[in-house]
Amino acid sequence: MAFHKRLALKDHVRETQIFNQRLIVATVIIVILTLVLLARLSYLQIINLSHFTLLSENNRVNILPIPPTRGLIYDHNGILLAQNLPSFTLELVTEHMDDVDETVRQIGRLITLSDEDIKRFNKNRRHKRRFEGIPLRFRLNDEEVARIAVNQYRLPGVNIHATLTRHYPLGALGTHAIGYVGRINLEELRNLDESDYSGTSHIGKTGIELAYEDQLHGSVGMQKVETNAQGKILRVLERTLPIPGKNLYLNLDVKLQAIAEDGFGEHTGALVAIDPRDGAVLALASVPTYDPNLFVNGISSKDYSALRDSPDRPLFNRTLRGQYPPGSTIKPFIGLAGLEMHETSVHKEINCPGWYMLKNDPRRYRDWKKRGHGKTDLTRAITESCDVYFYDLSLALGIDNMHSFLASFGLGQRTGIDIEGEKAGLLPSREWKRRTRNLPWFPGETLITGIGQGFMLATPLQLASITATLSRHGQRKQPRMLYAIEAPDNSRFDIIPPISVNPPAHAEEANWNTIIQAMKQVVHGVHGTARRINRKLPYTIAGKTGTAQVFGIKQDEEYVEEEVSKKLRDHALFIGFAPVEDPQIAIAVIVENGGSGGAMAAPIARKVMDQYLLSSGS
Repeated sequence: MAFHKRLALKDHVRETQIFNQRLIVATVIIVILTLVLLARLSYLQIINLSHFTLLSENNRVNILPIPPTRGLIYDHNGILLAQNLPSFTLELVTEHMDDVDETVRQIGRLITLSDEDIKRFNKNRRHKRRFEGIPLRFRLNDEEVARIAVNQYRLPGVNIHATLTRHYPLGALGTHAIGYVGRINLEELRNLDESDYSGTSHIGKTGIELAYEDQLHGSVGMQKVETNAQGKILRVLERTLPIPGKNLYLNLDVKLQAIAEDGFGEHTGALVAIDPRDGAVLALASVPTYDPNLFVNGISSKDYSALRDSPDRPLFNRTLRGQYPPGSTIKPFIGLAGLEMHETSVHKEINCPGWYMLKNDPRRYRDWKKRGHGKTDLTRAITESCDVYFYDLSLALGIDNMHSFLASFGLGQRTGIDIEGEKAGLLPSREWKRRTRNLPWFPGETLITGIGQGFMLATPLQLASITATLSRHGQRKQPRMLYAIEAPDNSRFDIIPPISVNPPAHAEEANWNTIIQAMKQVVHGVHGTARRINRKLPYTIAGKTGTAQVFGIKQDEEYVEEEVSKKLRDHALFIGFAPVEDPQIAIAVIVENGGSGGAMAAPIARKVMDQYLLSSGS
């Protein structure tokens, strides 16, 4: 009975109505969604067709930079100093990788990856965009290239590029002059033209490589390439070739450079040789040196620490940045000042008992020769390097006259050489001491300035430059490394003209000759301090030896070289030019802790002059 009642309650009409209503609603929703989909398709494929076509094309076509070939560097005789060698580089494009670290691990099972390689990669990875290639290993050999190539199908985003790597075929020879390139760091990247350096990974860091970066770099090219989903290049659609960098020819003579560097033996020091006729830098030797090839693709921590922590400081460019007391090499210029200002004459003599005293001052200013030189004139004072004569002359001149005269030669200021990092040295004056130390100038300081000690400091480059100026009777040329610039297609060869600099204070011709003849006696005279280098000398040299104290000696003490630590021994110096009749080379040499200028520095200069004047055909 109850069952029949439940059947009687079922309303088929109502159920049909509800079903139809739901069907209509569902149909309306489907129609609306279909219209929305059609509207969206119309928007994407009709209204914004060009926009999305471009996006799709960009996903298939990429614009890649083509870095230019860096210009070559030659010495004056055409010997190659810096070249570009083919090299295989392994690069990773992280955009195409699911797990970068796992990819690196897989590569590590195929080829050797050092901790330095991985560390450098991770550092560069933080600063690179995901679609840019990041180097992981440089200079892969043929076997390593083959291993990667065979497994490349399972290493998406891993590419091997044949690139050109900078190489210095002469190794450590002339490093401080030539310089080296290294990978562009973040600070450099901020200051570079990003479009011009896109695709370029290296930049000049020191020396000529840095100074003439704009000439050596060239201009970037571009290529439009079609890629697949994994980023692999399928074909090149369009290409604009890069413009290679220009080739540079230096005034440097590598044979002369080798003689200069080898001449120091186990000693440290610097030598600069200049052609006084045009300012061409013939040799720029800072010893010890180092192999620049270590820096090109990133030097290891171990190698860098060894160079940085070496007590001989091979990374330090002594020719431009080494500032030393010039010692007695300054005496010819003080003598010339005395003649010009009529504070001395050719025939004026003073007595040298081995010491000098100021009035009302008990201190004795000692001569290097304990028993003194006796009656001494200007020529003998230069020839035998009499300190007492120049104490007396310096006092007569005064610090103000000395400062202005020496400054006119270029002391206390940069020479303007065409490589970076030059120091200005120090030419003291009353005003300088008052400004920097808030103290007055004392007469005793004038005396020791007159023999190149005290506050005075000069670089080897400055000493070579003022020697060149003296040799040409005041004709002053700016030192320069670059000889000529050659177009990459060899269509042009532009020689750089010499640059004249304001000459020193005018001096009478007779005074120039007096000083130069006295310097000639330093080498060729019987009592000259550099007479040991005149043996079988087929040309004439005018020179001046010097000794610069590294530390002060008390009045009651005597300097005994054998009892002093090597690092505290006097520096040995020599300046000179040759031939005296027609100067073609001017040299400044400093041997750190070498002792006697005549014994240590002058022989090195003689070797360099022999090579230039007798062997090179100059």
